Amino acid sequence: MAALNPAAVSTGLTASGVPPVAEARRLAQMFQLFADATRARILYALLESEEMCVNDISAALDVPETSVSHALRLLRIAGVVKNRRAGRLIYYSLDDEHIRMLLRTSREHLAHG
Repeated sequence: MAALNPAAVSTGLTASGVPPVAEARRLAQMFQLFADATRARILYALLESEEMCVNDISAALDVPETSVSHALRLLRIAGVVKNRRAGRLIYYSLDDEHIRMLLRTSREHLAHG
């Protein structure tokens, strides 16, 4: 396909600007994790509380523990949340500041638009 504006194509698609196909697929998979309302609510609960166990998340969101546990497993495998064991309990938290920033920015975007 021929470009209508070759200058824009050559300067707009720099190596650091548009991700390669494999990276774009990984980004799409990450955004799909946020596309589920239960997972989104869990992430925002962790954003507010910093660290919670499955039972507390379930009670706070009024969602069955099995649903919370399954969602957290997907989020943990994807590297969005991390966990730590304290005796018999496992506590979950957001993996890093990038996830926190993404959640805050997404909510701000919804609020202004």
